[in-house]
Amino acid sequence: MTDDEAIALAIAEAKAAALRGEVPVGAVLTKDGEMVAKSGNRIVEWHDPTAHAEMLVIREAARRLNNERLVGTVLYVSLEPCAMCAGAIAMARIDRVVFATCDPKGGAVMHGAKFFEQPTCHHHPIVEQKGNAEIASALLRDFFRARRT
Repeated sequence: MTDDEAIALAIAEAKAAALRGEVPVGAVLTKDGEMVAKSGNRIVEWHDPTAHAEMLVIREAARRLNNERLVGTVLYVSLEPCAMCAGAIAMARIDRVVFATCDPKGGAVMHGAKFFEQPTCHHHPIVEQKGNAEIASALLRDFFRARRT
């Protein structure tokens, strides 16, 4: 699976999350180019504030790979991860994080806390913004616009 294919799949998961009434964020985790887990947000559905797409794929991948350390994996996300998810990414030792669009308000990778740049962060994955930022941004814009009207 290429980066473009994985980020497109993460965006598809975000679209599915929106259809469930969730904030449209999707994630995919791969190892050796093969998909290990995919999900979209399920916060509302599960009444769980930690059910972010990233957290769900990290949990599923750890189960499937039978290891809490996800060394050699890549996490693809439609939106820049928040501080909670960045912490989980570091604890899981994910090698690389690729996200489609920035989150200047709630993101903690390129914005806000810049989690991986902190001296207290013991793991620093490679981080890249890649993929169709406009589609991922439009999903979020449309979702929140519909809730304000």
